[in-house]
Amino acid sequence: MIGYVTFGTSDLARAAKFYDAIAKEMGTGRMMDFDTFIAWGTPGGAAGVAATLPFDGKPASAGNGTMVALQAKDKDQVHRLHDIALANGGTDEGAPGPRGDSGFYAAYFRDPDGNKLNAFIMG
Repeated sequence: MIGYVTFGTSDLARAAKFYDAIAKEMGTGRMMDFDTFIAWGTPGGAAGVAATLPFDGKPASAGNGTMVALQAKDKDQVHRLHDIALANGGTDEGAPGPRGDSGFYAAYFRDPDGNKLNAFIMG
């Protein structure tokens, strides 16, 4: 149902460094690249992620309660994505590990603009 998700940024070069590293780990790269907007993903593939300078010219802000989940292929990739996020200017919001007893395994982090993401697997 979701085609792509866009995050506002106040520094596109900084966001590009963060999302280039995340996308590389997930086996994809940039599919659109403009002066004010970059999108990562595979045309015709799963939902992509984009970073953009806000169209209205006002400062970007992170949504309170908003989060985007990145589906990892295994627990090791959950750990790698968390490590990559922190190494590229992200901040920790929850170390990799099981959440509850449903087989949900996740790590939580924020990008350099404060947008919240997680990497997860089920089962």
